[in-house]
Amino acid sequence: MHRLTGLLRKAGGKWGLSLFFAAAAALAQGNEPAAVDPGAAGSAYGTAKLLLNHLAAGDIEAAARLSNAPQRRYEVLHDYRAKVGEEEFKRVFGRYFHPENRLVAEYRLGVHRLLIWDLGEEAHHLAGQFYVEIEEGKFLMDDAPSEERSRLRRVLQDYRRGKAPG
Repeated sequence: MHRLTGLLRKAGGKWGLSLFFAAAAALAQGNEPAAVDPGAAGSAYGTAKLLLNHLAAGDIEAAARLSNAPQRRYEVLHDYRAKVGEEEFKRVFGRYFHPENRLVAEYRLGVHRLLIWDLGEEAHHLAGQFYVEIEEGKFLMDDAPSEERSRLRRVLQDYRRGKAPG
């Protein structure tokens, strides 16, 4: 930061002000949740569809491999499937592909993503899924606690209250 301040002082005048605003924008990028066009470059939507296809087919092993905590994700999915039964498990995840259910928003915070689904068949319940980019354009379901994930959870809560971030 001190180096940036020094460069701004040397630039002086109107160039210094322009550099200041450019630097401020660069520093702010990734610090606040920002909307992403679902399906565009940098979107986790492709991974979400793949994950949901595995779940709708009942393939919890393949779904768990798409997590950054695969063993824990497998255990959660296994326990849920044991609780509700195979057919209900497939129905629950298959509903994401019904026409009345759709992806309505995606937000990014650094490498973290939040996908928000409107499950219209469930009285417009807004469901969230969390992903993390592990390399350029490759995502995993984000099952690891982090400050970014907590902040995206608050975005989901705000979205549910009708207060979506800019």
